[in-house]
Amino acid sequence: MNDFVGVYKAAVIGAFLLTSLGVSAEPTLALEDAIDIAIRGDPWSAQSIYLQRALLDESVAAGALPDPRITLGAANLPTDTFDTGQEGMTQATIGLSQRFPRGDSRSLARAKKIELAESQSFQRENRQELVVRSVTYLWLELWKAQESIRIIDNNRGLFEQLADVAEAGYTSTLTGSRQQDIIRGSLELTRLDDRLTGLHSQLETAQEELGEWVGADTFRLRVSERVPSNLLAKVVNTPSYTNGNAAITHASIRATDQLIDAGSLDIELARQAYKPEWTVSAQYGYRDQTTGGQDRADLFSVGIGFDLPFFTGNRQDRTVSAAIARVEAAKSDRMLQVRRLTAEARAAAARINRLDDRIMLYQQTLLPQIAEQANAALSAYNNDDGDFAEAVRARIAELNAQVDFIQMTAERAKNVANFRYLTADTSDSPSFSLKNSQD
Repeated sequence: MNDFVGVYKAAVIGAFLLTSLGVSAEPTLALEDAIDIAIRGDPWSAQSIYLQRALLDESVAAGALPDPRITLGAANLPTDTFDTGQEGMTQATIGLSQRFPRGDSRSLARAKKIELAESQSFQRENRQELVVRSVTYLWLELWKAQESIRIIDNNRGLFEQLADVAEAGYTSTLTGSRQQDIIRGSLELTRLDDRLTGLHSQLETAQEELGEWVGADTFRLRVSERVPSNLLAKVVNTPSYTNGNAAITHASIRATDQLIDAGSLDIELARQAYKPEWTVSAQYGYRDQTTGGQDRADLFSVGIGFDLPFFTGNRQDRTVSAAIARVEAAKSDRMLQVRRLTAEARAAAARINRLDDRIMLYQQTLLPQIAEQANAALSAYNNDDGDFAEAVRARIAELNAQVDFIQMTAERAKNVANFRYLTADTSDSPSFSLKNSQD
C-alpha cells in the first residue's frame, strides 16, 4: 500500500509539471474584429451623419432670402353703392413686397450652420475613439474572466489528486496523512468551485455586455487567448500630454472649438440687430371705367420700408451681452476639458508605469519563486518530508499569483487603451468638406 501511495504522489507531481494552457475548439473573437464590428454597427454614427446633413440643408435655407409676399385687395370702395365705377380712387390692387434681413444676418446664419455641421465630423471621430475604448474594456473583462477560469480549471485536477493522495495515505495508515488533511483538501476544492462560480458570473456579464456591441451569440462568445501586442507595448513618455498639446488636437476639443466658433457667429448675428431690416414693396392698382364709360388710368405705387432700432438698451444690448457670455462659458468649458484630458492622461501613464514595475516583478521574480516553492513543497510531501497543508498553501499561492498576473495584464491593457484615447491626435484627420458632405 505504501508503494501505491508513493506512485500516486509521483503521478500528482507529473500532472503538475505537465499542466499546460488549454486550447478551445470554439471560434474566438479577436479584439480588432470586435472593434471593427462595433464601429460599423454603431447607430450613433448614422444619427450624426443624418444630423450633419440636416444642418447642411439648413445652412442653405438660412442663407436664402425670405419668400416675397403678395397682397390682393380692393381699395377705396364707396360704401353707399359699392359701385367700382362711381369714385375715381376705387381700384383693385395687387402688391408685391420683399423683405431683406438685417445686415449680414443671412450669411452669418449660414456660416453658423456650417460650423455646427463640421462639429459633427469631430464628434464622430471622438465617438469612434470612445467605441474603441469601450469595446477594448469589455473584451479585456471577458479575456480576464476566461483566462482566470482556464487557469483554475487546469489546476483543479491537481487539487483533486492531492485530496485523493491524502485520503489514500490516511486509509493505508502507512504515511503521515491525517484526517484534517482530507478535510483541508475537500475544503480547498469547495473554495475553488466557489471561485469558479464567481468567475463564471463575471464571464457571462462580460459576454452580454460585449455581445451588445458585436451582436454575437453571447452564450458561446469567447475571445482570443492573447492580448493584442499593441496593448502590451511600452508607452513612451512624451511631454505632449503633460502640457496640454495632445488634448488640444483631441477630437472632443476640436468639436468644442467648432461650437465656440458657432457661438462667435451668434455674437455677430446679435450685432446685426443694430442694423435696420429693409422691405421693398410695389403695388399695381386697376381702376374701372367711370359710369359714363370713360377710361381711367391705372395706378402704380412703390415704396421702401425699414425699422429704426433706437431703443437698444433692453433688447439688442442684452442679446449681444448674452451671446458673449455664452461664448466665454464655452471657452471655460473647453479649458476644463483640456485640463481633464491632460490630468487623466498623466494619471493613466502613471498607472501604466507602476503596473509595468509590478508585471516585471511578477515575471522575473515572484512567479518563478512561487512556482519553485510549490514544487519544493509538493516534492517534500511526496517524500513524506513535508506537510500536506503547506503543499496546498503553496499551490494556492501559485494559483493566486497567476490569476493576479492575468488581472494586472488586463488592467494595464485597459490603461493603455484609455491613454491612447486621451492622447488621440486628430490634427492629421481629413478636414471637413462641405462639397463632400453634400455629395
